[in-house]
Amino acid sequence: MDHDHLSPTEWRTRLTRRSFLNASVQGIGAVALSSLLSRDLLAATTPAAKGGLPALPHFAPKAKRMICLWQGGGPSHIDLFDNKPKMVDFAGKDIPASVRGDTRLSTMSSSYSKWPCVPAIKPFKKYGSSEIEMSTMLPHIGSIADELCVVRSMNTEAVNHAPGVTFFMTGSQIPGRPAMGAWLAYGLGTMNEDLPAFVVMTSSDKTKTCGQLFFEHYWSNGFLPGKHQGVRFRGTGDPVPYVGNPAGISRDARRAMLDDVQAFNREHLGTVGDPEIDTRISQYEMAFRMQASVPDLLDFRNEPKAVLEMYGPDVLTPGTFANNCLIARRLAERGVRFTQLMHAGWDQHNNLTTGQLAAQCQDTDQPSAALVKDLKQRGLLDDTLVVWGGEFGRTPFGQNQQGQGYKGRDHFGKAYSWWLAGGGIKKGHVYGETDEFGWNITKDSMHVHDMQATLMHLFGINHEALTYRYQGRQFRLTDVHGKVAKGILA
Repeated sequence: MDHDHLSPTEWRTRLTRRSFLNASVQGIGAVALSSLLSRDLLAATTPAAKGGLPALPHFAPKAKRMICLWQGGGPSHIDLFDNKPKMVDFAGKDIPASVRGDTRLSTMSSSYSKWPCVPAIKPFKKYGSSEIEMSTMLPHIGSIADELCVVRSMNTEAVNHAPGVTFFMTGSQIPGRPAMGAWLAYGLGTMNEDLPAFVVMTSSDKTKTCGQLFFEHYWSNGFLPGKHQGVRFRGTGDPVPYVGNPAGISRDARRAMLDDVQAFNREHLGTVGDPEIDTRISQYEMAFRMQASVPDLLDFRNEPKAVLEMYGPDVLTPGTFANNCLIARRLAERGVRFTQLMHAGWDQHNNLTTGQLAAQCQDTDQPSAALVKDLKQRGLLDDTLVVWGGEFGRTPFGQNQQGQGYKGRDHFGKAYSWWLAGGGIKKGHVYGETDEFGWNITKDSMHVHDMQATLMHLFGINHEALTYRYQGRQFRLTDVHGKVAKGILA
């Protein structure tokens, strides 16, 4: 039968049968029912948040909120976080086949006949009492080394940007599944009903020489209810379109109009039972509350001068990474569950040695460190998880070879580096090791799914137990994989 032409009675019959069948499979009916309960009833079972699932968190969480500083394009672990001094002696010589093995590479370099070893373009330095080695291009991040856990053993199957980003954000290289922020909003609910539980902001390197596109499926709700989709704050113009009322329309008039619209929506929902109508009701209410909350969020007049200076010269320029980092701290203060900052510009195929990598570090180094320091001085770092990383690293060999020289590095997923801070992470610690070329992982491998499982664990979630039934299957963020990396937990 054509579902577009079902009568209201037929809709109710089919929905009732579906609810019955779902209730027979691992209690999914109870999960579906929870989304229809009133916010006050849910608050009784989840006092710290509203709108989450009654059974969550599964155990005491270390983190209440997360800020993901996504560095799109693939930051070079060889040049930034994983010092390999032996590569200096091997510079220009082919990396041995015994090291390269059958590693999957992108089509841009997989057919090379030469594999010239390219050491780090700038010196490394030991930072903090923990003496974690990082590039001298990252002095501000170096200054917070004792707060960080640097993971040098990340790995992924992805070799191209969009699949790589999608893989971490959603657990699959193929678009269509919910992003991590949507999963957390769905499972744990919101700590501030006046702002979205999942906020996204984007930025790019100033010259936009190697920026990546930002696709909406990076913050999609997938098959979860639409109200869990990430809300993107724009970097130009109004951060949220139509956040202000039109001329001549008061807030009271807007409320009265919305009440009338919502009455029609609730009547329609009661007739057909379409969950998208429930989403529309929720989002209309959120939009109304954001008309009051967003202007306050973006009013920086009360920010101390010393704090603004800590984030660097671009902090008050809308759309910059520094400005987004400051907003992220303000969102964390207000209880936003998941803030996703996506910054493009780490794709150095042709300009590794022409200063672009150094410029990219200059744009992001100070704001990243300032965010961690700012959270700490406000007492927020202990339960705020900060994650810095990209979809993969860069090849230890040179790309776009010109005679004996090279211009850059290609994508590399066999081994790469991230760092984490706060929210139950072990401080001043290095997790994982790679060989002398930064090619193969030799200790404590951290696959993308392992990282996802570990982050969920810090939120008090058993990643295997937070599932959603869709098209006859129970889905989860980590698919059917993932192990918690206990070695990075405090």
